[in-house]
Amino acid sequence: MPERDAFQDRERGLEEEYFRKREKALIEKFKQQVAQETERKQLVEATGVSDQKLLDTLQELGFTPDTARLLHLVPLVQVAWGDGDVTKSERDMIMEAAGLYGVEPNSSVYQQLTTWLDRCPTDQFFESALLIVRAMLQALPAEEQASSEKELVALCTRLAKVSGAPACGGPWPSGCALA
Repeated sequence: MPERDAFQDRERGLEEEYFRKREKALIEKFKQQVAQETERKQLVEATGVSDQKLLDTLQELGFTPDTARLLHLVPLVQVAWGDGDVTKSERDMIMEAAGLYGVEPNSSVYQQLTTWLDRCPTDQFFESALLIVRAMLQALPAEEQASSEKELVALCTRLAKVSGAPACGGPWPSGCALA
């Protein structure tokens, strides 16, 4: 009889361990879901975009509520890469523009921008990010939208001139023409 109790105790112990592990995994999954939803809400606040597909795309591209401010710089990055590399003057101008959007040197946001300037993002990245930029601009009140579009086009045009390229022409498909 004592052996049987030992087996029952062992069985009960294994069962309890299984359910503890299962419960821990479910709690962790729930925490991850809550964190993802919180981040999604923060992305909506940061971008003004509430379209679920665009938010999915934003997250797939690796944007966070912090790095979302870089979206306004994606057209500039695309223009800079238009001729195949980013010159020092282009980099300097983009970093200056980044400061206008609150990008602090040595921050994770700054590091992400630096990565884009060191290695050209894919055409798919640019295409998807520009769709989100358009949606962000369209989410603004009419006056602010027009002002932001003009500012972005002016920055792209200025960057194109720094690059020695014709304004809003050349190999970049729509980096300047966001409207």
